[in-house]
Amino acid sequence: MPPTRLDDYKSIVGVAELDELKYLARDLKGKTVKMVNSTAVGGGVAEMLNQMVPLLNEVEVNTHWDVITGGNDFFEVTKAFHNALQGSEYNLTQQARDIFLMHNEQNRQRIQFSEDFLVIHDPQPAALIRARQKESQQRWIWRCHIDLSNPNRQVWDFLRPFIEQYDAAIFSSQSFSRQLQIPQYLFYPCIDPLSEKNKDLDESFIQQVCDEFGVDRSRPIVTQVSRFDRAKDPVGVVQAFKQARKYVDCQLVLAGGGASDDPEGAAVLKEVKEAAGDDRDIIVLDLPPWCALEINALQRASTIVVQKSIREGFGLTVTEALWKGKPTIAGAVGGIPNQIIHKLTGALVHSVDGCAYQMRYLLTHPDFAKQLGQNGREHVKENFLMTTNVRRWLLLLRILLAGTAK
Repeated sequence: MPPTRLDDYKSIVGVAELDELKYLARDLKGKTVKMVNSTAVGGGVAEMLNQMVPLLNEVEVNTHWDVITGGNDFFEVTKAFHNALQGSEYNLTQQARDIFLMHNEQNRQRIQFSEDFLVIHDPQPAALIRARQKESQQRWIWRCHIDLSNPNRQVWDFLRPFIEQYDAAIFSSQSFSRQLQIPQYLFYPCIDPLSEKNKDLDESFIQQVCDEFGVDRSRPIVTQVSRFDRAKDPVGVVQAFKQARKYVDCQLVLAGGGASDDPEGAAVLKEVKEAAGDDRDIIVLDLPPWCALEINALQRASTIVVQKSIREGFGLTVTEALWKGKPTIAGAVGGIPNQIIHKLTGALVHSVDGCAYQMRYLLTHPDFAKQLGQNGREHVKENFLMTTNVRRWLLLLRILLAGTAK
């Protein structure tokens, strides 16, 4: 699928918003930006960069994207860091510190850092700030996509000295910000409404995908789309579904996959299959990252969508479901409450029992569920689309550029 262009969004956001983006980019023409993260496929960050980088280039803000490399030892450590920063217990050893710093140093030597703006995404490459040259006019930005509201003290104390060398930090929710000696900004993540995962689909294709995966569209469908990650609590979704099905007929689809920087995915998938057992109403799909159209079709076929996260950065799968007008149930964690206003744009839950109750309620109150879906779509249109994200980036780059000029 070719990259989308700004004019493609005209029918969704209007001409005025697109003209504003071109106006904001005028003072940034000729400036260069480099985005760096830990994986090219799998997960919301890679998806966002795939969509956003071409749009920034279209308004003549020359933007490149690099992905760090590392061995299994590095990604095992950074996955542990990720979990610890979102509240899990973890004992930070000297060996883990050494592995993290060694791989960051190898990437520092491998990647060129000559751009005007360097944007480093998440903890994995945070130590790349050591590539900064003294007296440089470059501006370095740390973009954090995870929930830092209750971080493991050891890991945060290890990373914070690197973070405070940046010119700015960006978080996905007000509650994620930390006490730092640098300016902080709030950027909601976003979706591309024209991407394969979110664009409108022909009814025949949706039916074809459901037939392929054994999903019966004559019965209510409850779906969770997410990586097989304990933070997404797929086993809890199975438990909630089994409770709800005692009272209302439905089937469950758990569709997900892994990411190249997440070594735990296979173990979690095994746990999910064990929890599902031989239940014919539970369909577990381990899908590769290139199945965006199939994911789109499954969400559109769903009666309700669930994202029962117990830890979450923002939860773009929630955004995707809301954009499709689906009544959505999600864990009240991370950035999800910025998207779901309880009983207005969706339903927030705190437990397996609460999730089961909301499944039953929405399946037995279709008019209320439909209204939630409509409200959710409007909320996404106003706050969480790709064009809004490009606008935020252009404004921030202008702010930092003005600071350089002083």
